[in-house]
This record gives sequence, structure tokens and C-alpha cells, in this order.
Amino acid sequence: MTDQEIRGKVNNLKGRVKEAAGIVTGNVELENEGAAQRIDGAVDEGVGKVRRKVGQMIENVADKIKE
Repeated sequence: MTDQEIRGKVNNLKGRVKEAAGIVTGNVELENEGAAQRIDGAVDEGVGKVRRKVGQMIENVADKIKE
């Protein structure tokens, strides 16, 4: 798992907590902030996964070329 994936997961979780706290307290600003942070985290996590998969594919191609 890449650092970007981990950061994304953490931000996603923090955003979910903020969003839930905003809903419970009726604080729309906090709810929206949490939703935005959750989305940013999900995007970071997805980009990190793609980068990891591309890196693995490149390594596999390099291994095949070496054979």
C-alpha cells in the first residue's frame, strides 16, 4: 500500500467522522467540510491504488524483458 493510499484512507475516515458529527449536531458547515474531506480522501486513495498497480505492471514488464 502506498503512502498516498494510506493518507487517502485516513482523510476519508476523518471526513466521515466530521460529516457524521455535523449531521448529529445540525452543523451544516461541518457536515459539508466532512463530505469534501471524505471525497478528497477517496480520490487520493484511488489515485494511490492506480499508481501502485501501474508500478507493478511496469515491474512485471521489466521482469519479462530480463528473461
